[in-house]
Amino acid sequence: MANKTPTEFLTDLYNDAMSVVGSKEQITSDLKPKEQEHLNLVLHYSEQAKAVLTVLITSLVYKALNPEQDIRNHQASIEGGYSGRTYDTKHITPFMKSCKFPAMSDSGWLTRALEQKVPYDKNYSGAINPKELKPVFIALLDSVQKGAECEKYLSFILQGLIIKRNKQTIDLAKPTTLAINTILDLLDNHFNGAYKAEGASRLPVIAIYAAYQCLIYEAKRFENKELLPIESHTSSDKSSGRIGDIDIIDEKKRAFEAVEVKHGIQIKLGLVQDAYTKFQTTPVDRYYILSTAYPDKDELVKIDAEIQRIKNVHGCQLIVNGIMPTLKYYLRLLDNTFEFIENYVNLLEADNALKFEHKERWNKLISEMK
Repeated sequence: MANKTPTEFLTDLYNDAMSVVGSKEQITSDLKPKEQEHLNLVLHYSEQAKAVLTVLITSLVYKALNPEQDIRNHQASIEGGYSGRTYDTKHITPFMKSCKFPAMSDSGWLTRALEQKVPYDKNYSGAINPKELKPVFIALLDSVQKGAECEKYLSFILQGLIIKRNKQTIDLAKPTTLAINTILDLLDNHFNGAYKAEGASRLPVIAIYAAYQCLIYEAKRFENKELLPIESHTSSDKSSGRIGDIDIIDEKKRAFEAVEVKHGIQIKLGLVQDAYTKFQTTPVDRYYILSTAYPDKDELVKIDAEIQRIKNVHGCQLIVNGIMPTLKYYLRLLDNTFEFIENYVNLLEADNALKFEHKERWNKLISEMK
């Protein structure tokens, strides 16, 4: 740890916090209840009192990397002190901004309430607001100085900030006039990002659904047919009565076409057999099983034999294919691919299974397009 820069140290803690939070949307910590209560108050006021949040994080990072320092002595002009403002401006605030966390324009020490040239102890004279935050701020620094684990405090704060950020609305880019190959590259990179939180498996489902939102109006096959609303990520087929991740019904409300989407899962004979149990009592005409991972050649022979058997017994045309080839085919059928992009982005913004990092990556990919 001694060889890490403050940014490297914080980045490692941030990545760990992202993994711990995952999709649970709750903080995991073994800190004492009173410590958690204090840190939760800081998180509660993280937007209103950005300076307190920043100064606290700066103090914790400095103490973790310089354990001999009394971080209550936050200015070099204080005996035995260090320059918290310089440290913050150089390391902490840039990190906070890069993570889209509440951040000051330059430093938390630019507020009158925190720039007093006296230690952050019980006698501190600064008028920190809201009033209930001041004793908590002082108590946290006192606990750290008495041996509380900085990394546990920082993990708690980072987890809380990640959870708050996940709840934020983020405006997503909707580029126009993109070539089909460009769209496919964007989607492939979006599906396969190195995400910490769960939810990436939802992205191919959304892409296929966005294509169907276009096709339902443009393809003659779907005349008088209805595309059912996209299901919640946590809904089970049994409880919902649906036979796929995406379902189209006919004018008599009967199953007409369905799609099951897999991300990173090879299609094997068992998957095909499981799919048949879902639709064998329905009059569905076509059933697609699509995946980002292709089946082995030997497995494909078994799958083809089962597909033929299902066709003979039921009449349904079961189609196994890759997600990207399917999207390429569907996009070629569209009059205007911007409608697909618009649908995809609207679904990204609305889907509760997706987190900030999934959405941020989309904007990053758009900004990096050449």
